[in-house]
Amino acid sequence: MTSLKTFEVWFVTGSQHLYGEETLKLVAEHASEIAKGLDAEGKIPVRVVCKPTVKTTDEIYETLVAANTAENVIGIITWMHTFSPAKMWIRGLAALKKPLLHLHTQYNRDIPWSSIDMDFMNLNQSAHGDREFGFIVSRLRRNRKVVAGHWQDPELLAQIGNWTRAAAGWYDWQGAKFARFGDNMRYVAVTDGDKVEAELQFGFSVNTYGIGDLVAVINDVSANDIENLIEEYKKQYTIADDLLPGGERYSSVYEAAKIEIALRKFLTDGGFKGFSDTFEDLHGMVQLPGLAVQRLLADGFGFAGEGDWKTAALVRAFKVMGSGLEGGNGFMEDYTYHFDPNNEMVLGSHMLEIDASLAATKPSLEVHPLGIGGKADPARLVFNVAGGDALNASIIDVGNRFRMIVNEVEAVEVENDLPKLPVARVLWKPLPDMKTGCAAWIYAGGAHHTAYSQNLSAETIQDFAEMAGIEFIRIGKGTSIDSIKNELRWNDVAFK
Repeated sequence: MTSLKTFEVWFVTGSQHLYGEETLKLVAEHASEIAKGLDAEGKIPVRVVCKPTVKTTDEIYETLVAANTAENVIGIITWMHTFSPAKMWIRGLAALKKPLLHLHTQYNRDIPWSSIDMDFMNLNQSAHGDREFGFIVSRLRRNRKVVAGHWQDPELLAQIGNWTRAAAGWYDWQGAKFARFGDNMRYVAVTDGDKVEAELQFGFSVNTYGIGDLVAVINDVSANDIENLIEEYKKQYTIADDLLPGGERYSSVYEAAKIEIALRKFLTDGGFKGFSDTFEDLHGMVQLPGLAVQRLLADGFGFAGEGDWKTAALVRAFKVMGSGLEGGNGFMEDYTYHFDPNNEMVLGSHMLEIDASLAATKPSLEVHPLGIGGKADPARLVFNVAGGDALNASIIDVGNRFRMIVNEVEAVEVENDLPKLPVARVLWKPLPDMKTGCAAWIYAGGAHHTAYSQNLSAETIQDFAEMAGIEFIRIGKGTSIDSIKNELRWNDVAFK
C-alpha cells in the first residue's frame, strides 16, 4: 500500500479582524505550532498542513473550495482560536466536499492564574469561539467529527489519527473502479445491491466483465513469467516436494501462478482497486483462483467472493485505512460455530481466499480437491490467523439506504489440529458474547461476508460511515438485544 504520508489534511484556523494585527499575529503563530505538532505526531499517519488564518467570508470560501480540488488533500481540520462569527462560514461549508474534523482545543493547556487578563481572554477564546462554529455546522446538518481536549493529549491525538485513516479510505474510494467477473452468485440476496446508488453514495464504480476477458489474458501469460513467480513462492511459503518443478502435482501450482499473473495484469492495466468473482462463472479456467486472490489481497487489492462487490470495496478501504499499522485487513466469512457452553466461538474462513496478510506464521502452499466449482484441484495458502482484538464489518443495501454493521470480536489462537480442513482460518468470540453478538448481527441484517480487521477500531469505521452519510450499527461490549432492536427502529425513522 502507498504510505499515508502522501496524503494531507489542511489545518484551518478561524478568527476575525476585530482583535487587531497583534492578536492575529499570535493566532497565526499558535496555529502553526499546533499544526506542526500534529504533523510530527506518530499517531497521525498523514501530513498536517497549516493554512493562513481565515478572517472573512471570502477567505473561508476560497480556502475550502481550494481543498476540494487539491490533490491528495483528504480532509479539513478547523479550529477557532478566537471568536469567528459563524455566518462567515456558511458559504464555504456549503461548498466543502471533503471530510471535516472540528478540533475543539486551545493553545494553552492551563489557565495562567496569576497573570490572566483581558488581553489573554481576547486571544484565547476557543471555549466559545468553537461553540459558535459548532452551531453553524449543526445548523447546516453537516456531518463532521468533533474532538475535544488539549491538542497535546494522547487520547485526542489518537482520535485525530483514526479520523485521518477513515478520511484516507474515503478519499481512495472516490473514482475507484472495481471489476466483477461474472454476476452475483445465483439467488443470493445480501451480496447483491444497487450499484448505481452505490456510485452516487460512495464514489466508486462497479462493472461486470465476462470471464472470457480474463481467460484471454491467462492464455497469453509466458512460461518464463510463471517460472519466475514460482521461484518467489518457494522463498515465501512452505511447499511440499511434489508441488515443485518435476513433482507429480506441479501443474496445479503452475496453473495458479498463471492465473495470478493474468489477474494482476488485468487489474493493474484497468486501474482497478479490487474485484469479485463467483465459482458459478469460471468457464475456461482450469481451477478456481485461490492462491492468486490471497496474494493480491496481501498486496492491497480488495476482494470478496460470489460477486460481493460491496465487501470487495470495503476490504480495499480497510487496507488503506490500516496502512502502516501492525496486523492486516482482509476478506472473511462466518463459516461454522463451536457451541461449547464454556468456550463458544466462530470459525471464520472461506473456501480458498483468506488474505495472506492475516497469517500468524509462514503459510503453507498446498493443493487439495474442492467439493464445489467443478474445476481441477486448486492451490491455496493454508495458515492460522493470530489471536487478539479484531472486528468484522459489513455493508448491506436495505433498500432505501446502505447500512454499515461492525461487530467487535476477540480472536483466539487455533489450538486444535485441523488435518482435513486445508484452508486459512481464524477463531473468534463475538462481543459482548456469542448469543448476543450473533443475534444482534442477524437483527441488523449483516452479511455472511465481512471485512475483517486486526488493526482498525470501531470508532474509525464509524467515522468512515459518517463521511459516507450512511447508517452505522456497532455491536460490542455494551450491546444488548433490546438496545439493537430499538436503534434499528429509530434509524428506520431517521433515514426516512
